[in-house]
Amino acid sequence: MAITTLFRGREEFLYKYYLRSKQSIVKMATKEKTIQLLDRHTAQKPVIHPIRVMQFGGGNFLRAFCDWMFDVLNKTTAFNGSVAVVKPTETGDYTALREQNGLFTVALDGIKNGKTVSEVTLVESISTIIQPYTEWDKYLALAELAELRFIVSNTTEAGIQFSENDKITDCPPKEFPAKLTLWLYHRYSYFNGDKDKGCILLPCELIEDNGEALKETVIQYAKHWQLKQEFIDWILDCNHFCSTLVDRIVSGYPTDRAPFLEEKTGFKDKLLVAGEEYHSWVIKANALVQKELPFSKTDLNVQFVDNLHDYREMKVRILNGAHTSLVPVGYLAGLRTVKESMDNEVVSNHIFQILATEIKPTLTKFSSNEIDAFIDAVVDRFKNPTLQHFLIAISLNSTSKFQSRLLPAFKDYNQLHGSFPKRIAFSLASLIRFYKGSFNGEVIAVTDDKLVLNFFENQWKMVDNKSQSVTDLVAHTLANKTIVGEDLTKYKGLVDFIAKSITAIDEYGVEECLRKIEN
Repeated sequence: MAITTLFRGREEFLYKYYLRSKQSIVKMATKEKTIQLLDRHTAQKPVIHPIRVMQFGGGNFLRAFCDWMFDVLNKTTAFNGSVAVVKPTETGDYTALREQNGLFTVALDGIKNGKTVSEVTLVESISTIIQPYTEWDKYLALAELAELRFIVSNTTEAGIQFSENDKITDCPPKEFPAKLTLWLYHRYSYFNGDKDKGCILLPCELIEDNGEALKETVIQYAKHWQLKQEFIDWILDCNHFCSTLVDRIVSGYPTDRAPFLEEKTGFKDKLLVAGEEYHSWVIKANALVQKELPFSKTDLNVQFVDNLHDYREMKVRILNGAHTSLVPVGYLAGLRTVKESMDNEVVSNHIFQILATEIKPTLTKFSSNEIDAFIDAVVDRFKNPTLQHFLIAISLNSTSKFQSRLLPAFKDYNQLHGSFPKRIAFSLASLIRFYKGSFNGEVIAVTDDKLVLNFFENQWKMVDNKSQSVTDLVAHTLANKTIVGEDLTKYKGLVDFIAKSITAIDEYGVEECLRKIEN
């Protein structure tokens, strides 16, 4: 009897467990079905702000930085402006951004006021997406919007440049400043040169004096196309080209955390982007611009300054320089994210030594304590466990990044010490090896200008078929101003050091090579 009762009790327990499990599965399935693709209909977020910002670029950084900030302005001030995103290049159409009607989620983690913070925000600031290569008329129509006042861009360090091949009849021309010049000319013509219809331009490209560089390139196109002098005067007198300096680590789509975040928000978001809570936007601008951008009424870390150069030099050399130094070294060491690289004792020591012994001595405008504090902050930010910042994503246009981020410190160090900085040189050697496009049987998805990719493809092909040596390849690379900015073969011993480093990387591996570099 007791045995029968025992079995019946066990069966009853198992049956109840089965029912509970089945209910849980049904609930999970039901919940799964309720997670819809994020868009303005499913989120019930109609566009309520007029277009006041035109933005060249819609990548992870701009969305998690500028668009996030404009969203804060809309929600906390009377800014009242949405963003029209313009695709600066021919490939792609921002399909996911169109599908989601400009909506996306930003997940930020880090330290704020001494406390660990984690914020998840639905950003609603983007209202329009335009591909000028297929929607040229729609692009020009933006110039006819009287309320449009601000122009933001992030087209990488290689984006602000002039090309004689761009024609005024191109719809559109290739280069971003050429597209912008035609847009400004259309605006000038449509409003009959109205002085109140100029714009405030906020380029985010990491080049020195990016505002001045953009203005000079626009004027260069205007003169090249022989546009009227009155238009050039309108550009100079009625538009504000503000040089800016941006700072936030944005790691992109958080693959590991995406399911949790989607459950939290209730939406499937293809454009979910993760980044650190820390952010800084330093803008060189007058009082008028400050008044029209009411950042002072928010908690955002935005500074308006008269001199941007010193801020830029320290930030670009330390933060961005560390990124560019790290990418090829970490990748060839078999690491795939910034966090993994910083957890590797040998690789992280290499980066710290570059910052502390090779870049720090070149920064003469700040105290030693200020520089050390910034270096420590950067190292901590790189170790942020919530950021999955893939090295391959940061590797975009690494050759132009070397020129703007590492070359100035390389030259200053050489001038101070009479010899080149070995660790920066080793990172350059790793970069050249990285650009072969394969390592240890694995294909590397190198992304750069076609001329750069073709150069390295041809150079490495000649090494592989033994028609030139690695030393020849290095000499040709260091003499190529398109690749490294200027002729670096003039630095005694550099060609030999880099050639030997590349050979050693293939023979012994990156970590063993790093152990042999003197600190």
